[in-house]
Amino acid sequence: MEMTEIQFFDTTLRDGEQTPGVHFDQNEKVQIAKQLEKWGVNVIEAGFPIASKGDFESVQAIARALKKATVCGLARCVKEDIDCAYEALKEAFSSQIHIFIATSDIHLKYKLKMTQTEVLETIQEHVRYAKERFEVVQFSPEDATRTEWGFLVQAVQTAIDAGATIINIPDTVGYTNPTEFGALFRHLKEQILQFDEVIFSTHCHDDLGMSVANALAAIENGARRVEGTVNGIGERAGNTSLEEVAVALHIRKDYYQADSTIVLNETKRTSELVSRLSGMMVPKNKAVVGGNAYAHESGIHQDGVLKNPDTYEIITPSLVGVEKNSLSLGKLSGRHAFLTRLAELGYHLEKSEAKGAFQRFKQLADMKKNITEEDLHALVLSQEVEKSAKYELTHLQLQYVTGGVQGAVLTIVTDEKVILEDAATGSGSIEAIYNTISRLLGQEVELTDYRIQSITNGKDAQAEVHVAVKAQNGELYHGIGIDFDVLNASAKAYLQACSKVKEQTEKRGIN
Repeated sequence: MEMTEIQFFDTTLRDGEQTPGVHFDQNEKVQIAKQLEKWGVNVIEAGFPIASKGDFESVQAIARALKKATVCGLARCVKEDIDCAYEALKEAFSSQIHIFIATSDIHLKYKLKMTQTEVLETIQEHVRYAKERFEVVQFSPEDATRTEWGFLVQAVQTAIDAGATIINIPDTVGYTNPTEFGALFRHLKEQILQFDEVIFSTHCHDDLGMSVANALAAIENGARRVEGTVNGIGERAGNTSLEEVAVALHIRKDYYQADSTIVLNETKRTSELVSRLSGMMVPKNKAVVGGNAYAHESGIHQDGVLKNPDTYEIITPSLVGVEKNSLSLGKLSGRHAFLTRLAELGYHLEKSEAKGAFQRFKQLADMKKNITEEDLHALVLSQEVEKSAKYELTHLQLQYVTGGVQGAVLTIVTDEKVILEDAATGSGSIEAIYNTISRLLGQEVELTDYRIQSITNGKDAQAEVHVAVKAQNGELYHGIGIDFDVLNASAKAYLQACSKVKEQTEKRGIN
């Protein structure tokens, strides 16, 4: 039987960013996009260009940066949306547009206030308009799984006749199940004469915990593209976890008879990058990339694995890039050895970046005897985070005040080299630090999440702190800080989150 190649369409930077509290800046988006390209993703949905100036610029930056993957922009069935996507993507090595309109009765009645006939006319007009600007047009009938099947066939056929070469069937609210979804794809295959001439895709949400199963059911029944996000992030309960689909297709190649371009040993690295930059921690028991995915507690399981890993381990850690080996680098290692090791990990730094990274490495080597791969990933990440930061923490001093109160004195430097210094108190050291940062930036925010984790094991591990803050308009912003000192890491994380609030407030012209 001939193997079917399944295309992977990643929407981490668009649908994934709709997760409450997740906001990637432009540098972070480009960094993630480059890693997704390295992971082997076929198409990267870089954003919704018409949504904002920032979204447009990020899509444009990604389009300019990638050399192999197709870059996609989202658009409604609105000509201005399509024109905006074209402008954002016109410099891409490879581009496509993804246009959508809802087709379910509930959306037509309450959201669009349109008849089925009006929707079909809109699809025809705008798919044709998009086809004049893009060689590849993907169409999605939003809320397809709650759409009457007869009308869904009409909508899909109209889009194909107008020039769409990719049809995505979204389970927008996570409503369907594998049996039903598989039957829907079989129905489409029976009714759409060009089913095998175009690519049918699937975009599932995880509201009932079945997004991966639904995606695989669609593949069994003719889908040749799967949409989703890294770690399954996304609004509400999230999206299909692409890493789970990729590994399932590989491990059960005998059943699915399907292949992909995903480079599996880049999976863990991709997952960790998205986790850190999004602030969405990967649960220990998460399939494929969770911390416990290759841990065995039961004595029976441990005995079996020691005798033969295949007894209880269908996925080897190395398959997805899980390695725990220390590196042969230390405080006596030279610049060349350091940069060579970074290159092996996939980092190719500019001359100015390499100088700063090596200085950080020497500082790290003075503090740690064993430097791990995770340490180097964190080193590069922290440099990327701080490179785009508008404020740098240069001094932090804590002191005990009578009555159990803590005091904090902080100095920060702006990107324009302006030095700011202030002090404040709090019932604990963290509160004192955060009160001081709020005073320095003039921001009143609510801390909604604060988490600490170690990057590696041992008493010399670096601390990684994630915070989320709520601005006065209700929007959530995330910050990350990495340092050997937990308090410094905490300060850096909160400073980054508050600076994002301040930046957005200034962009809106709010005093």
